[in-house]
Amino acid sequence: MLDSLTGVWPSLSWSIAVFALATVITVVCSIRLAGLGDTLADRTGWGEALFGAVLFGLVTSLSGIVMTAVSAAADQPDLAYSNAVGGIAAQTLALVAADAFLRRVNLEHAAASLPNMLFGCLLIGLLGIALMATFSPPVTVLGIHPASLVMVAFYIGGLQLIRSHGEPLWSAVPTRETVPDVASQDTDGLAGHRTSRLWTEFAAVAAVVMLGGWAVARAAEGIVEHTGLSAGLVGAVFMGLVNALPEAVTSIAAVRRGAVTLAIAAIVGGNCLDALNLVVGDIAYRGGSLFHAANPDELFLTSGALVMTAVLLGGLLVRQKRGWLKIGFDGILLVTIYAATVAVLAF
Repeated sequence: MLDSLTGVWPSLSWSIAVFALATVITVVCSIRLAGLGDTLADRTGWGEALFGAVLFGLVTSLSGIVMTAVSAAADQPDLAYSNAVGGIAAQTLALVAADAFLRRVNLEHAAASLPNMLFGCLLIGLLGIALMATFSPPVTVLGIHPASLVMVAFYIGGLQLIRSHGEPLWSAVPTRETVPDVASQDTDGLAGHRTSRLWTEFAAVAAVVMLGGWAVARAAEGIVEHTGLSAGLVGAVFMGLVNALPEAVTSIAAVRRGAVTLAIAAIVGGNCLDALNLVVGDIAYRGGSLFHAANPDELFLTSGALVMTAVLLGGLLVRQKRGWLKIGFDGILLVTIYAATVAVLAF
C-alpha cells in the first residue's frame, strides 16, 4: 500500500496527463468551494476571516498533509519538509494573483481585517518555533520532537485568542474602497439551500479537492523524478506550487464574488496549517526529528516564507490603495522574494 503511494509513476507522459486532469478538477472544485464557504461563513456567524482561515485552510491543505505524511514515512524528510514550507511560500505568492483580479484597489486595502493580521502573526510564530527546533538539542519522545507539541498548542491557543478577542484597541479605518465582511449576494443560488445540504456538498467537494491535489502532487513528483531534479527543488517549487493551487483558485474565486476577506483568510489560514504539516511529518518520520533532518535549503526556504509573511503583514497595515503595476508594493516584493528564493535553491 505504501509502495503505491510513494512509488514513481511509470512514464513522464502518464504523469503529465494526470497532472493536467487533476489540475482542471481542482480548479473547478475550488471555485465551487468559494461559493459554499462564503455562504456558510454567513450562516454560521463565524465571518469570512475565521471560517476561511480554519475550514478553508484545512480543506485546501489536505493534499499537502497527505503528501508530507507519505514522504516522511517513505524516509524522504527533505521532501516532506520542503513540501510543507514550499507550499507556504507559493500560497503567499498566490495573493498577488488574487490581487490582480481586484481592479479598483489593492486587495490588502479592501480586506482590512484584524483576524487576518493575527493569523499572519500566528504563522510567523509557528515558523519561528520550527526554526528554533532545528537548532535545539535533537531530543525526541516516542520519536516526536517536543517542538511538535509546542506548535500544536501554539496554534490552538492562537485560534482561541483570535476567536474570542474583544473590542480591539486598533482598528482599520474604513474607506470607500474597503469591502466589509457582510452577507454576500446570492450569485450561485445557494441561499435557498438548507445548511445541512451546504455542509454535505462542502465536505464532498473538499474530498474531491484532496484527491485532485494529491494526484497533482504525485504527478508533479513523477515529472521531476523522470527529469532528475533534486528533492529539495521538487518540494520547494513543484510540489509547493501544485499544493498552493487550491488556495490560489479559491482566493481568486472569492475576490470575484466580492468576498475579499475570505480570499486572504483562506491563504493565511492555510499557511498556518501547512506549518503544522511539519508536525505531521515529524510524527510520520521514523528516522528521528524531522526538524533536525532539514538541510540548509529547507532552512533557507523557511526563512524566505517568514520574510514573505512579514511583507504581507506590512501590506495589510499600510493598506496602499494603488501601487506599482496595480498590485501594490507588497505584491512586487512578494514576487521578487519568491523568485530570488527559487533562484538560490536552483543554483
